[in-house]
Amino acid sequence: MVQNHPHSTVVLAMSADGKIADFQRAPARFGSIADKTHLEKQIADSDAVIFGADTLRAYGTTLTVSDPILLQQRKSTQPIHIVISLSANLNPEIKFFQQPVRRWLITAKQGANLWQGRSEFERILVFETPTGEIDILAVWEHLATLHITRLAILGGGKLVASLLESNLIDEFWFTICPLILGGAIAPSPVAGGGFVSNLAPKLELLEVYTVEQEVFLHYRLQRNN
Repeated sequence: MVQNHPHSTVVLAMSADGKIADFQRAPARFGSIADKTHLEKQIADSDAVIFGADTLRAYGTTLTVSDPILLQQRKSTQPIHIVISLSANLNPEIKFFQQPVRRWLITAKQGANLWQGRSEFERILVFETPTGEIDILAVWEHLATLHITRLAILGGGKLVASLLESNLIDEFWFTICPLILGGAIAPSPVAGGGFVSNLAPKLELLEVYTVEQEVFLHYRLQRNN
Protein backbone atom coordinates (compact mmCIF):
# COMPACT_ATOMS: atom_id res chain seq x y z
CA MET A 1 0.00 0.00 0.00
CA VAL A 2 1.16 3.54 -0.75
CA GLN A 3 1.86 5.15 2.61
CA ASN A 4 -1.00 7.22 4.05
CA HIS A 5 -3.47 6.10 1.40
CA PRO A 6 -6.24 3.49 1.40
CA HIS A 7 -5.29 0.10 0.00
CA SER A 8 -6.96 0.41 -3.40
CA THR A 9 -8.11 -2.52 -5.54
CA VAL A 10 -9.61 -2.20 -9.01
CA VAL A 11 -12.31 -4.83 -9.62
CA LEU A 12 -13.52 -5.17 -13.21
CA ALA A 13 -14.98 -7.74 -15.60
CA MET A 14 -13.97 -7.58 -19.23
CA SER A 15 -14.33 -9.45 -22.48
CA ALA A 16 -11.60 -11.74 -23.74
CA ASP A 17 -10.39 -8.87 -25.95
CA GLY A 18 -10.13 -6.47 -23.03
CA LYS A 19 -13.34 -4.43 -23.26
CA ILE A 20 -15.39 -3.44 -20.20
CA ALA A 21 -18.41 -2.47 -22.33
CA ASP A 22 -19.48 -2.61 -25.96
CA PHE A 23 -19.06 0.24 -28.44
CA GLN A 24 -22.45 1.65 -27.40
CA ARG A 25 -21.22 1.77 -23.79
CA ALA A 26 -24.18 -0.27 -22.65
CA PRO A 27 -24.07 -1.66 -19.08
CA ALA A 28 -21.67 -4.61 -18.99
CA ARG A 29 -23.87 -7.43 -17.78
CA PHE A 30 -21.93 -10.23 -19.46
CA GLY A 31 -20.38 -11.56 -16.25
CA SER A 32 -21.73 -14.76 -14.70
CA ILE A 33 -23.26 -15.33 -11.27
CA ALA A 34 -19.78 -16.40 -10.13
CA ASP A 35 -18.39 -13.03 -11.22
CA LYS A 36 -21.16 -11.17 -9.37
CA THR A 37 -20.44 -13.24 -6.25
CA HIS A 38 -16.76 -12.41 -6.56
CA LEU A 39 -17.53 -8.72 -6.95
CA GLU A 40 -19.82 -8.74 -3.93
CA LYS A 41 -17.07 -10.30 -1.82
CA GLN A 42 -14.58 -7.64 -2.89
CA ILE A 43 -17.11 -4.94 -2.00
CA ALA A 44 -17.80 -6.59 1.36
CA ASP A 45 -14.07 -6.61 2.12
CA SER A 46 -13.86 -2.84 1.58
CA ASP A 47 -14.61 0.16 3.75
CA ALA A 48 -15.82 2.04 0.68
CA VAL A 49 -16.29 1.62 -3.05
CA ILE A 50 -15.70 4.36 -5.58
CA PHE A 51 -16.75 4.79 -9.20
CA GLY A 52 -16.96 7.49 -11.84
CA ALA A 53 -20.08 9.24 -13.06
CA ASP A 54 -20.10 7.43 -16.43
CA THR A 55 -20.17 4.08 -14.63
CA LEU A 56 -23.08 5.22 -12.48
CA ARG A 57 -24.95 6.65 -15.48
CA ALA A 58 -24.55 3.36 -17.35
CA TYR A 59 -25.95 1.18 -14.57
CA GLY A 60 -28.11 3.56 -12.57
CA THR A 61 -27.41 1.51 -9.45
CA THR A 62 -24.61 0.22 -7.29
CA LEU A 63 -24.06 -3.33 -6.03
CA THR A 64 -24.85 -3.76 -2.35
CA VAL A 65 -23.82 -6.60 -0.07
CA SER A 66 -26.73 -9.06 0.21
CA ASP A 67 -25.06 -12.36 1.14
CA PRO A 68 -26.08 -13.13 4.76
CA ILE A 69 -22.61 -14.39 5.74
CA LEU A 70 -20.89 -11.32 4.31
CA LEU A 71 -23.41 -9.07 5.99
CA GLN A 72 -22.84 -10.82 9.29
CA GLN A 73 -19.11 -10.25 8.93
CA ARG A 74 -19.80 -6.58 8.28
CA LYS A 75 -22.28 -6.41 11.20
CA SER A 76 -25.07 -5.63 8.72
CA THR A 77 -23.50 -2.40 7.49
CA GLN A 78 -22.85 -1.49 3.87
CA PRO A 79 -19.62 0.09 2.60
CA ILE A 80 -19.75 3.77 1.76
CA HIS A 81 -20.51 4.27 -1.95
CA ILE A 82 -18.56 7.19 -3.40
CA VAL A 83 -19.15 8.86 -6.76
CA ILE A 84 -16.26 10.86 -8.18
CA SER A 85 -17.17 13.37 -10.86
CA LEU A 86 -15.89 16.79 -11.90
CA SER A 87 -19.27 18.01 -13.13
CA ALA A 88 -21.42 15.93 -10.73
CA ASN A 89 -24.09 16.07 -13.42
CA LEU A 90 -26.21 13.14 -12.26
CA ASN A 91 -29.90 12.36 -12.51
CA PRO A 92 -31.34 12.43 -8.96
CA GLU A 93 -34.15 10.12 -10.11
CA ILE A 94 -31.96 7.07 -10.77
CA LYS A 95 -32.33 4.06 -8.49
CA PHE A 96 -28.93 4.65 -6.89
CA PHE A 97 -30.40 7.45 -4.84
CA GLN A 98 -33.03 5.13 -3.36
CA GLN A 99 -30.63 2.33 -2.43
CA PRO A 100 -29.93 1.80 1.30
CA VAL A 101 -26.30 2.94 1.27
CA ARG A 102 -24.31 5.89 2.51
CA ARG A 103 -23.57 8.06 -0.52
CA TRP A 104 -20.64 10.46 -0.81
CA LEU A 105 -19.67 12.73 -3.69
CA ILE A 106 -16.13 13.78 -4.59
CA THR A 107 -16.10 16.71 -6.98
CA ALA A 108 -14.83 20.23 -7.68
CA LYS A 109 -16.56 23.50 -6.80
CA GLN A 110 -18.77 23.52 -9.89
CA GLY A 111 -20.09 20.04 -9.11
CA ALA A 112 -20.63 20.75 -5.43
CA ASN A 113 -22.84 23.72 -6.26
CA LEU A 114 -25.34 21.40 -8.00
CA TRP A 115 -25.95 19.39 -4.82
CA GLN A 116 -25.75 21.99 -2.09
CA GLY A 117 -28.84 21.98 0.14
CA ARG A 118 -29.94 18.56 -1.11
CA SER A 119 -30.12 15.30 0.82
CA GLU A 120 -28.99 12.72 -1.76
CA PHE A 121 -25.36 12.74 -0.64
CA GLU A 122 -24.42 12.34 3.01
CA ARG A 123 -21.11 14.07 2.38
CA ILE A 124 -19.71 16.21 -0.44
CA LEU A 125 -15.93 16.44 -0.60
CA VAL A 126 -14.42 19.19 -2.74
CA PHE A 127 -10.80 18.80 -3.83
CA GLU A 128 -9.82 21.03 -6.72
CA THR A 129 -6.47 21.71 -8.37
CA PRO A 130 -5.52 25.24 -9.49
CA THR A 131 -6.52 24.20 -13.03
CA GLY A 132 -10.03 23.20 -11.95
CA GLU A 133 -9.58 19.41 -11.98
CA ILE A 134 -10.16 17.03 -9.09
CA ASP A 135 -7.04 16.69 -6.96
CA ILE A 136 -6.96 12.90 -6.86
CA LEU A 137 -3.89 12.67 -4.61
CA ALA A 138 -5.48 14.97 -2.03
CA VAL A 139 -8.66 12.90 -2.19
CA TRP A 140 -6.82 9.67 -1.37
CA GLU A 141 -4.92 11.33 1.45
CA HIS A 142 -8.16 12.66 2.92
CA LEU A 143 -9.94 9.31 2.68
CA ALA A 144 -7.16 7.79 4.77
CA THR A 145 -7.84 10.35 7.53
CA LEU A 146 -11.46 9.19 7.56
CA HIS A 147 -10.36 5.64 8.48
CA ILE A 148 -11.05 4.25 5.02
CA THR A 149 -8.26 1.69 4.82
CA ARG A 150 -9.55 -0.53 2.02
CA LEU A 151 -11.09 0.89 -1.14
CA ALA A 152 -12.59 -0.94 -4.13
CA ILE A 153 -12.53 0.91 -7.47
CA LEU A 154 -15.31 -0.22 -9.80
CA GLY A 155 -14.55 1.89 -12.88
CA GLY A 156 -14.48 3.46 -15.25
CA GLY A 157 -11.39 3.64 -17.36
CA LYS A 158 -10.78 7.37 -16.87
CA LEU A 159 -10.73 6.99 -13.10
CA VAL A 160 -8.43 3.97 -13.25
CA ALA A 161 -6.05 5.80 -15.59
CA SER A 162 -5.91 8.81 -13.27
CA LEU A 163 -5.17 6.60 -10.27
CA LEU A 164 -2.45 4.70 -12.11
CA GLU A 165 -0.79 7.93 -13.18
CA SER A 166 -0.77 9.02 -9.51
CA ASN A 167 0.54 5.63 -8.32
CA LEU A 168 -2.52 5.10 -6.13
CA ILE A 169 -3.59 1.58 -7.16
CA ASP A 170 -2.32 -1.41 -5.20
CA GLU A 171 -4.10 -4.38 -6.81
CA PHE A 172 -6.28 -5.46 -9.73
CA TRP A 173 -8.92 -8.17 -9.89
CA PHE A 174 -9.89 -8.90 -13.50
CA THR A 175 -12.59 -11.34 -14.57
CA ILE A 176 -12.04 -12.46 -18.17
CA CYS A 177 -15.41 -13.34 -19.69
CA PRO A 178 -15.81 -15.63 -22.74
CA LEU A 179 -16.95 -13.18 -25.42
CA ILE A 180 -15.41 -10.79 -27.96
CA LEU A 181 -16.80 -7.25 -28.07
CA GLY A 182 -14.37 -5.50 -30.41
CA GLY A 183 -14.80 -1.92 -31.50
CA ALA A 184 -12.21 0.84 -31.65
CA ILE A 185 -14.28 3.05 -29.35
CA ALA A 186 -15.37 0.35 -26.89
CA PRO A 187 -13.95 1.25 -23.45
CA SER A 188 -11.11 -0.70 -21.85
CA PRO A 189 -10.16 -0.93 -18.15
CA VAL A 190 -7.66 1.92 -18.48
CA ALA A 191 -8.46 5.00 -20.57
CA GLY A 192 -6.47 8.23 -20.68
CA GLY A 193 -3.47 8.87 -22.86
CA GLY A 194 -1.81 5.53 -22.18
CA PHE A 195 1.73 4.58 -21.21
CA VAL A 196 4.79 3.85 -23.33
CA SER A 197 5.92 0.28 -22.83
CA ASN A 198 9.17 0.98 -20.98
CA LEU A 199 7.37 3.24 -18.46
CA ALA A 200 4.16 1.26 -18.15
CA PRO A 201 3.05 0.11 -14.68
CA LYS A 202 4.23 -3.46 -14.08
CA LEU A 203 2.13 -6.14 -12.41
CA GLU A 204 2.88 -9.22 -10.34
CA LEU A 205 0.46 -12.13 -10.71
CA LEU A 206 -0.76 -13.25 -7.29
CA GLU A 207 -3.54 -15.66 -8.15
CA VAL A 208 -5.39 -17.18 -11.08
CA TYR A 209 -8.35 -19.53 -11.12
CA THR A 210 -11.25 -20.46 -13.35
CA VAL A 211 -14.95 -20.93 -12.70
CA GLU A 212 -16.58 -22.67 -15.66
CA GLN A 213 -15.76 -20.40 -18.64
CA GLU A 214 -14.42 -17.38 -16.75
CA VAL A 215 -10.85 -16.66 -15.65
CA PHE A 216 -10.16 -14.64 -12.49
CA LEU A 217 -6.82 -12.82 -12.38
CA HIS A 218 -5.40 -11.15 -9.28
CA TYR A 219 -2.46 -8.79 -9.72
CA ARG A 220 -0.41 -6.55 -7.48
CA LEU A 221 1.29 -3.38 -8.70
CA GLN A 222 5.06 -3.61 -8.56
CA ARG A 223 6.51 -0.66 -6.71
CA ASN A 224 9.81 0.98 -7.55
CA ASN A 225 11.42 1.32 -4.14
